[in-house]
Amino acid sequence: MNLQLVKLSGDYRTQLSDMMAEWLSAEQNFSPWSIRKNDYRDFDRYLEHLELKEPKDGRVPDSVFFCLDSDRNIFVGAVNIRHYLTPSLLFTGGHIGDGTRPSERRKGYATAMIGLALDECRTLGIPWVLMTCDKANIGSAKSIIRNGGVLENEVINEEGVLEQRYWINLSGRKGALRPEKQEIEMLMCPPAHR
Repeated sequence: MNLQLVKLSGDYRTQLSDMMAEWLSAEQNFSPWSIRKNDYRDFDRYLEHLELKEPKDGRVPDSVFFCLDSDRNIFVGAVNIRHYLTPSLLFTGGHIGDGTRPSERRKGYATAMIGLALDECRTLGIPWVLMTCDKANIGSAKSIIRNGGVLENEVINEEGVLEQRYWINLSGRKGALRPEKQEIEMLMCPPAHR
């Protein structure tokens, strides 16, 4: 398994098209939402609107990466990293949204992809990463736990689905299972204000 997170560019147009066509033929409502919010077939517009650079309509700036299996030259999934939390993201959603295309599930890609996304979170200066998943999505929960996720609690999201909230400690503070109140407040600030 030779995986890397890459930013989308014209060099990966074919990989994107193959992955999205497969994914959308299998399901319409998948994570990360950021890769399906626009029509991938209008590539230039898709690329232009893939990431949010400034806060808008209650959404925060984010980074979108595609997981490239270099050995096969295909995208196996994608991650969306929100740069900070809003009250809504603190409740459900968290910092990272991830997804693996249907034909590549149950092969360890989600666990590896989250690990790579955590490296990007370190680069962004995020000391505590919040990840959430539907309680019924056991595979997602296992991938989060394998990357150091500690279950804080379960909540009912706005769609009435039971969702689990996990914290991953990147702060270096030994033995801490969740951030302190002041650390959570910091996670809700744009990086320039930390």
